[in-house]
Amino acid sequence: MSLGLWGVLTIVALAFEVVFASLAFIYTIRLLRLRAIPMSDDVGGYQKALRKLRKDEPMSQDELNLAKRIIDIRRSPMAYTIPAAFMTMGIFYILGSLDYLHGATPSERTFLGVIPMFTSTNLIIQMRKTARLKKRLPKVSPKAEAVGPG
Repeated sequence: MSLGLWGVLTIVALAFEVVFASLAFIYTIRLLRLRAIPMSDDVGGYQKALRKLRKDEPMSQDELNLAKRIIDIRRSPMAYTIPAAFMTMGIFYILGSLDYLHGATPSERTFLGVIPMFTSTNLIIQMRKTARLKKRLPKVSPKAEAVGPG
């Protein structure tokens, strides 16, 4: 059995997929082990905290802590293994389809692998946007809690 160029590249893509998927699994397990902080389980809680950070609105200490955690999670190098796994999945599909064709003209089906590649690109862009908010964190001070009489 001889492998052509597409076959060798498919095997290389599969090897990268296994590595990235394994690292993404390990990272996901680490995230699931983090203890919950206030507002982290609220529907739309992290979007609200990040929106306030982007607009330099006053934030409570809970919102600030949540924003710090989200930014730290998305800045982690291990976080990029998740979109990398999606990217290599698409590459693997395209290269495998090209190998299967043995030189025949590729159809639209061959390029369905582009969909997870676009998805991973979007994920990386969104993660980088959030990671850039790290610069805003020192400027934001939590609003003073109202102290009632008594």
